[in-house]
Amino acid sequence: MTGAFWPRRMVRLGLLGVSNAAVSVLSALPRKEDNPWVITGKKPGAHLTDMQKPWRRIRSRAELDDVRIHDLRHSFASRALALGESLPMIGKLLGHTQVQTTARYAHLANESVKASGSRVGNSIGSHIAPAHR
Repeated sequence: MTGAFWPRRMVRLGLLGVSNAAVSVLSALPRKEDNPWVITGKKPGAHLTDMQKPWRRIRSRAELDDVRIHDLRHSFASRALALGESLPMIGKLLGHTQVQTTARYAHLANESVKASGSRVGNSIGSHIAPAHR
């Protein structure tokens, strides 16, 4: 999970593809003066390396017992596709270095293409249909 542990200066300077709301939340986290990371580890100057314990607490508080961290990434990619982002852009946002890794979301893009085609077709049909009556 390397992308989750950015140095604070990257968050502060807006060098990441994260929303203003996320930057606000991350900026509000308690800071350790001797540690440049947003989510700090137990060792001085280190970031958190094992998310399992914190993730179990988060899931329990949110009553999301069956949600995995990877499910959040998948939801992010799905939402990005629904908003019209390209697979290469989504790959960059997810930190993928290989196009093939992002290609697993292509089936979601196909669904968006079908829905978009249907909306466009229905719009055209609504203008043509009255002329044929």
